[in-house]
Amino acid sequence: MIVELGHFALVLGFVIAIVQGTVPLVGAANGNNRWMALAGPASLGQLLCVTVAFAALTYAYLVSDFSVLNVIQNSHTSKPTLYKVSGVWGNHEGSMLLWVLILALFGYAVALFGRNLPKSLKSRVLGVQALVTVGFYLFILLTSNPFDRVMSPPIDGESLNPMLQDPGLAFHPPFLYLGYVGFSISFSFAIAALLEGRVDAAWARWVRPWALAAWSFLTVGIVLGSWWAYYELGWGGWWFWDPVENASFLPWLAGTALLHSAIVAEKRDTMKSWTIFLAIMAFSLSLLGTFLVRSGVLTSVHAFATDPSRGVFILILLIITIGGSFALFAWRGPSIKSGGLFKPVSREGGLLVNNLLLTTATFVVLLGTLYPLFIDALELGKVSVGAPFFEAAFIPIMIPLVVVMAAGPFMSWKRADLKVTLRKLALTFVLFALAVAGTLYARPDSTFLAAFGIGLAVWLGFGTLTEFAGRIKLFKAPLGESLRRLGQMPRASWGMSIAHFSLAIGIVGMVGASSWKIESIQVMKPGDTVDVSGYTYTFDGVRDVMGPNYSALRGSFTVTRDGETIVTLRPEKRVYTVSKQPTTEAGIHTMFSGDLYAVVGDPSGDEGGFVTRLYFNPLVVWMWIGTVFMVLGGVISLTDRRLRVGTPKKKAAEGAK
Repeated sequence: MIVELGHFALVLGFVIAIVQGTVPLVGAANGNNRWMALAGPASLGQLLCVTVAFAALTYAYLVSDFSVLNVIQNSHTSKPTLYKVSGVWGNHEGSMLLWVLILALFGYAVALFGRNLPKSLKSRVLGVQALVTVGFYLFILLTSNPFDRVMSPPIDGESLNPMLQDPGLAFHPPFLYLGYVGFSISFSFAIAALLEGRVDAAWARWVRPWALAAWSFLTVGIVLGSWWAYYELGWGGWWFWDPVENASFLPWLAGTALLHSAIVAEKRDTMKSWTIFLAIMAFSLSLLGTFLVRSGVLTSVHAFATDPSRGVFILILLIITIGGSFALFAWRGPSIKSGGLFKPVSREGGLLVNNLLLTTATFVVLLGTLYPLFIDALELGKVSVGAPFFEAAFIPIMIPLVVVMAAGPFMSWKRADLKVTLRKLALTFVLFALAVAGTLYARPDSTFLAAFGIGLAVWLGFGTLTEFAGRIKLFKAPLGESLRRLGQMPRASWGMSIAHFSLAIGIVGMVGASSWKIESIQVMKPGDTVDVSGYTYTFDGVRDVMGPNYSALRGSFTVTRDGETIVTLRPEKRVYTVSKQPTTEAGIHTMFSGDLYAVVGDPSGDEGGFVTRLYFNPLVVWMWIGTVFMVLGGVISLTDRRLRVGTPKKKAAEGAK
């Protein structure tokens, strides 16, 4: 009965979405206030319906209702409760239901917090958001119904993919979807602005918090996925340029450019077309990622579905949404005039360079991701585009971007003096040169590119601190004055400084983990030792252990340095009871200088021997710390009152004048 209630609620939500996507838009076009006012209640009704549907599916998983096909295929009575819940979205049908839930949630958030928005703009935003939701409702109801029943329920289910039975992957999809779908609000604002033919500072101020929230969620989702790959797949790396990894990275790059463009549109009344374009592109790339993961055109540990009919449906939705929005942009975009003029050497100029570089990087990653698919579709053979291409094409674009990130905040709006800017960065440049030279001296085995990367991190980090100190006149005014300025600094400025400095920390970790990783692969018997980067790994042997729904071979490695015991690592090789699929659980000990990392593999031909992979991954924790604080910078910016309230209402006294 509860399952049927969920299915009915989903259908009802679809009907409400159709009403929300038509009546308010018509009302906005005709100036009918009653029709426009329907958008808010409709968004609430739609959210309630899809929440009931999602709760019903969750209930079916918790009670192991194996009369539901989706539960059979992705759950089992022996699964821990956490993975029963994560199984709701750990599959194609459930993940699409979660997608619609988040679409409805963001739509209602606009209705709830957008009280200061003009009625016509608000109704258009909610109407466009509902039309996007209608497409996904149709997709679920016609091709991916999570409430399908079976006539003869089995006693137990087939269980969730073992690769997904992990805390990192339990929370990775919701955060990723909050990022993907969050950009739908920026998209809806862009389409609404094109329909109205009006883009102003108030519009840009309303776009910024939604884009920032989506960017923050997407960052968390990407980091969780990278962290999972690091310890679960057992290959010692954190980013493989997998096509599905790229599918999440693409909207992140476009969203980063959107954030910076929206700042210029708000502050200087310029780069409006850029902001509209990037808002459309960020969500379009989110939809493209959905198509790649669920169409069956990619083979990946992340991919959900391989049903071509679903892929065709999403492709049609993709063409309608992306094609229609860019056609509208081509039609109405030229009418959007920018008011602010600026010189190339200015803060606007720096942010424009930022946009150009990020957009170029986005298209480079997009090309590398889609090129093998085009070649395969044209039957020209099969090619693989991997890390060497992306690193050779992507990194050179990022280098000038980091340079501009440090220099841009020193420039004034409209026009800046390049000599003055360089003078302020003189000490930063000296520290950059010292960092490069120091790295080459301390690490004679290092490449110049790795040393240059450390220098760039110092350039960005110290440049950010210098600009921050300049804002509060540190050492140039009495301490009390500096503290007063510190307390009065807008939270958005705090967030920007934290995010930029955190990226500098993250760059240190990325360079260390990518350039100086030490790897040793061998067969070891109990008592054997291997030296890895000054650490001695002693293999103590293996033993059998049992988990809640798996059996495991647990290895033990005692790691010492100069005769002193550092840690005992206990990696596992698991085999899940139902699916019989193996997974790898790396043993990791994190230190400030790097990670000690061990993996135990299959028994070898030698008696008592096992294949082992041992690593020392330098500075990895710097990367995780940097990304965490980047998200913190985004959250702090979101608490800035100027972003939370948008354009304040005029006081009654002012209106009477």
